[in-house]
Amino acid sequence: MTFRDFKFETNLQEGLDSMGFETPTPIQEQAIPIIQNNKDLIGCAQTGTGKTAAFLLPILNKLAINPTDSTNTLIVVPTRELALQIDQALQGFSYFTSVSSLAIYGGSDGSVFERERKALTEGANIIIATPGRLMAHLNMGYVKFDKLETLILDEADRMLDMGFVDDILKITTYLPKTKQTLMFSATMAPTIRALANKLLHNPEHISISLAKPAEGVIQGAYLVYDGQKNALIKLLLAGKELTSVIIFVSTKIKVKELERDLQKANLKAKAIHSDLEQNEREEVLRNFRSKQLQILVATDILSRGIDIEDIGLVINYDVPGDAADYIHRIGRTARASATGVALTFINEWDQQKFLQIETLIGSEVKKLPLPTEMGTGPEYAPLVKVKKPFLKKKGFNKDRRPARK
Repeated sequence: MTFRDFKFETNLQEGLDSMGFETPTPIQEQAIPIIQNNKDLIGCAQTGTGKTAAFLLPILNKLAINPTDSTNTLIVVPTRELALQIDQALQGFSYFTSVSSLAIYGGSDGSVFERERKALTEGANIIIATPGRLMAHLNMGYVKFDKLETLILDEADRMLDMGFVDDILKITTYLPKTKQTLMFSATMAPTIRALANKLLHNPEHISISLAKPAEGVIQGAYLVYDGQKNALIKLLLAGKELTSVIIFVSTKIKVKELERDLQKANLKAKAIHSDLEQNEREEVLRNFRSKQLQILVATDILSRGIDIEDIGLVINYDVPGDAADYIHRIGRTARASATGVALTFINEWDQQKFLQIETLIGSEVKKLPLPTEMGTGPEYAPLVKVKKPFLKKKGFNKDRRPARK
């Protein structure tokens, strides 16, 4: 199958041809016809499967065939980074069409807020917005969504994790009752299903590669104490020919400390976290995309919503708190049919969390030996949940740790 089989409008197809889009991914192949038929949809797909194009292309096709001056589509997303990513993708796809769009997110100055207000009142065709910023505009009473035809909730699971469920429900009260609603999520937890039951009408369901890493990801893990992590990263990266490396760290304090340590080791590293101004964050991402910056140290805000090609290495400085987030983090590498490496550092306290990750992905991640100059790390001995009568038979001590041989 090719994108020409969808019979997109000529100007939209011309844009796809210029970008080299030929063969749709599985979620694009399944979702686009459903959206073209104006049905509600729940799409469950991990990072890197092409879901952004899956919902943008049929919406753009409708607008290319039937142009309008009003706001036709609202896309609600959890973070400003994802809002910008979608808007950038949209601008590429719609280059040869007359479709207008605007990303609306917090942390901007007054002139940006005024531009957003103008777009919401005069009608940009597609609005991409974070819930909090959109609510700020809605509360002022001037937003015009009376002709809106499509609502898209992207990364709905992350929005619920971030506490946006009330905002989402409130936003829907400003929208027409009759509309097409599309919901995309990397996981399908009961809370997501409950939200879908409230907002969607007889939806179609698609599930693509749920809770499995991309096939091209080479996974490995190191057993290290926290005090060894920075030294290990420097050993892994120093003197190597690096393309793009993302290091995910759990806290802003650790991010800043690691950034300083890597820079002292003459490694081209920059941090991105919520303490930075929006223009500073955008500059770091821009330099990383253009390969001027080799190493990006980031808090979990970037585990989803960043669309950068050719990331060769992802390092989990800390084990993700949620097993599903491991999939999203390592999904930054091995996009589409590419290959990449994902390494995770496991301290003595995070071993049970990593065991849950291995259970989720259905395979054991190879534990790699530390470089000899690092000394020894903690023993890998996560608590194993087994019934007491089987402890002795299965070789476990009473505290549920594997018995030493």
